[in-house]
Amino acid sequence: MSPLKKICLYGILFCSIKAYAQQMELSNKNASPEAKALYCYLQAMYGHKMLAGQMTSNWGFDELKYVLDSTGRLPAIRGLDFIDSSKNEKEVKFARKWWRKGGIPTIMWHWGAPSIGSGYENTKKEVDIDKVFEYGTPENKAFWKELDEKAELLEKLNRRHIPVLWRPFHELNGSWFWWGKKGPAQFKRLWITMYNYYVHEKHLDNLIWVLCYADKPDGAWYPGRQYVDIAGADTYQTEEKIPRLAMYNRVKTIVGDEMPIPMHECGVPPDPAKSFKEGIKWSWFMEWHTNFLTKVPTPQLRDVYSSDLVITLDKVPDIMAVYGTDRTSLWRRIKNFFDRL
Repeated sequence: MSPLKKICLYGILFCSIKAYAQQMELSNKNASPEAKALYCYLQAMYGHKMLAGQMTSNWGFDELKYVLDSTGRLPAIRGLDFIDSSKNEKEVKFARKWWRKGGIPTIMWHWGAPSIGSGYENTKKEVDIDKVFEYGTPENKAFWKELDEKAELLEKLNRRHIPVLWRPFHELNGSWFWWGKKGPAQFKRLWITMYNYYVHEKHLDNLIWVLCYADKPDGAWYPGRQYVDIAGADTYQTEEKIPRLAMYNRVKTIVGDEMPIPMHECGVPPDPAKSFKEGIKWSWFMEWHTNFLTKVPTPQLRDVYSSDLVITLDKVPDIMAVYGTDRTSLWRRIKNFFDRL
């Protein structure tokens, strides 16, 4: 091989190594290989492409079929919810099947106020968060019981080496859910408690922690980089009513430009070309389910899914094969490459 060609190869590999080394690591230093690979993939795509996501319901409407029939494609990300205890095992099964299909599962939790009950309406009930942390109270007992129940579900995915974009306490700085009604200090107490319990005691190393702001992100609610891997915002309004660039920039001001920033829920999907042109680099968007999805004009949905800037299920690579190499293995392979020159 000529000296000039060797120099060119060294330059290419150096740039690749530098880019790889500059990637953020997960907050959990013991994260599973699958979680690390998925996080690596999301960072590699961030700023270049956005992943299509679709929230699915479990009450009689097949969102995935609707998207496929409307666009000829499926989303890269499937959204699931631990809202209904009687159906949570199904959500775990769906997450497992979606990963095996080549997709990415994300799970949220519409958590009913501890000691009051489950279901969407109970997420909006008020609870004394001080009592949640007071040993022996009904609120405290319910809080830990429900944390354990969800940990058991997530552990089933952990054992099967399936990573999850985990997004609890969504729309945290809104005033409508119990975890956001008492202000940022109490919210951060809840988030950090769950994080420490799931990561350090339950060893749920398959989780990528996604912080989900409402449409006016506020740094006072940020738990800190050591507890967060991805942060985003959401809106159900159109671009005309809620300037999405401002919403995106608010998140970027809080977490920086390296951390992937998704629009983790939306009523109307973003225009990919318009978004990137304006500097709105959503890591992914997730269209909400049922009538929110059906209200999106089919041509608009088809245009989004057919955009070269959008990653659909058929465009997701084998994440473990492509992004599952750790730094030690990478250096070994590079050394072997040059030893053969």
